[in-house]
Amino acid sequence: MSRSAPAEDQLEISALLYRYARAVDGKDWALYRSVFTDDAVIDYTSAGAIRGSRDEVADWLATGFVAIPMSMHYITNIEILSYTDDSATVRAMFYNPMQLPGMTEMSYCGGYYHHELVRTGDGWRSRNLREENVWFTNPPGSG
Repeated sequence: MSRSAPAEDQLEISALLYRYARAVDGKDWALYRSVFTDDAVIDYTSAGAIRGSRDEVADWLATGFVAIPMSMHYITNIEILSYTDDSATVRAMFYNPMQLPGMTEMSYCGGYYHHELVRTGDGWRSRNLREENVWFTNPPGSG
């Protein structure tokens, strides 16, 4: 049965999402992997990227992000939509300014992250992430 998450779990879930942003922006792919379960599925297709397993997506990002000089994800409005002791469905807003290779203008995008989280022996982890890209200013290939 779904109920409100205790404050401790709310803080841990928020910390997990912030760790995700730090991992991507810092290009720390071991840290990125630590956000997810081993069997997680990650879907970035709404932004024109890939959908795949945690390791497939981490490897794809590691290859592609080498060329991106700067990105800075802001994750806000974290909502725990459903909660049990061992699972949570979470929606959070993101805003991401970035400098893309070969472009003189900054790019910006925003939308929602939809996570299905599970409690593991190592704390909360995402077993499914779907990015819902709502808007993109100066997307790749536009400049």
